[in-house]
Amino acid sequence: MSSSSKVSPLQEPSCLKISHTDPDIYSAITHRLLFHFSRTRPGTKIVVVCIGTDRSTGDSLGPLVGTSLSRFHSPLFDLYGTLEDPIHAVNLEETLTLINERYSNPFVIGIDACLGHSTSVGSIQVVDGPLRPGAGVNKQLPPVGDIHLTGIVNVGGFMEYFVLQNTRLSLVMRLSDIIATSLYSAIKQWNLHAKSAATRE
Repeated sequence: MSSSSKVSPLQEPSCLKISHTDPDIYSAITHRLLFHFSRTRPGTKIVVVCIGTDRSTGDSLGPLVGTSLSRFHSPLFDLYGTLEDPIHAVNLEETLTLINERYSNPFVIGIDACLGHSTSVGSIQVVDGPLRPGAGVNKQLPPVGDIHLTGIVNVGGFMEYFVLQNTRLSLVMRLSDIIATSLYSAIKQWNLHAKSAATRE
């Protein structure tokens, strides 16, 4: 679980923060992801790293997203972190080492749950730069991703482990569905755009 961003979208244009109840949330996240993809080199491999554990309701967001993405069986991205094979504090560093050995300059997308202010619970963030997993529960773990997506699953600041254990599963499921659907849509659209650009050349 990561810490939530302290910077508002108005101050930092590279950060999108949007409530899961917003009717335009799917298109907003998809378009923000396409903006980030547009800065990559043609042919860059997309690697999605979903962080968390199925042993904690609040911290299961990442593995739930990974499991949803795995059902697409898509060759357009490589995936690490599902409910069956989660990426967490114990194996994160090993996983990142494997990714660095396996790929040459991939575009890595980190996904994790986070805690935040009460007014932000239920929001999803798309942020430029690496994820800081474990920051919300004072763990020192390596940063993950060129960009990252987080779902704010509950209120932070006090007894974080207890709060994560007592997070509503319905909210976590809703956020994971939005993230997985929007991310897959953006990757598909970007692949079609890349193919079209290659054909014109």
